[in-house]
Amino acid sequence: MPFQPVNTEKLSTAVTRQIEQLILRGILRPGERLPPERDLAERLDVSRPSLRAAVADLRAKGLLSTRAGAGIYVADVLGNAFSPALIQLFADHDEAVFDYLAFRRDLEGLAAERAAHLGSDTDLKVVHALMDKMERAHATPTPDPETEARLDAEFHMAIIEASHNVVMLHMMRSMFQLLREGVFYNRQIMFRQRSTRDLLLDQHRAIDAALQARNPEAARNAVAAHLNFVEDALRDQQRAERNEAVAQQRLDHEQGR
Repeated sequence: MPFQPVNTEKLSTAVTRQIEQLILRGILRPGERLPPERDLAERLDVSRPSLRAAVADLRAKGLLSTRAGAGIYVADVLGNAFSPALIQLFADHDEAVFDYLAFRRDLEGLAAERAAHLGSDTDLKVVHALMDKMERAHATPTPDPETEARLDAEFHMAIIEASHNVVMLHMMRSMFQLLREGVFYNRQIMFRQRSTRDLLLDQHRAIDAALQARNPEAARNAVAAHLNFVEDALRDQQRAERNEAVAQQRLDHEQGR
């Protein structure tokens, strides 16, 4: 007969599986601190020894880390997505920038399509709440490019989270981590010019509107239009930097340097 004895799952195993699922689904994020042991055990309704066994298991798997006197943290699982040598290659060659944007255009377009179709009402409320934050940041008398760039990344990540594909979620989180570190380009530069800031905000409004209307095709097209604009802006920026370098050489030559 094909039947197997039913074994009651150990409490520590159940805790391990729950925390694994929270990390897999992107709810617990790299670097996030877990509640203190006593509080966490109470929330999970398990004994502290069972919790400690689960934490030890998750540490052995590389999913959690402990810091002396500081608590338990989700490990930096994203940091291993790309080797240091590959990250340096990305940083050293301009073509990686445009390949990165093409990758984002394809993946985020698909994510937006899926979010419009599969995202829950709560998912779309999160996206819209970030849109509201972007509106407020844009309207401040003294713009903060760093804040606007951060909200931009959070807006795009919220769309990917709303697509409910965990592989896409973790891949794109690792890509956005490289973007935050300036491996591909400095996003803040685009938020320093008023005209560019206005256009970027309009593009994000279009993405949000398509998602709220649950129009998958419009959502995908809005993402593509936005990233096409970013690509064109970066090409213009690179061209301007090259022209400035040549102009500086001419000036140095004329001044006899």
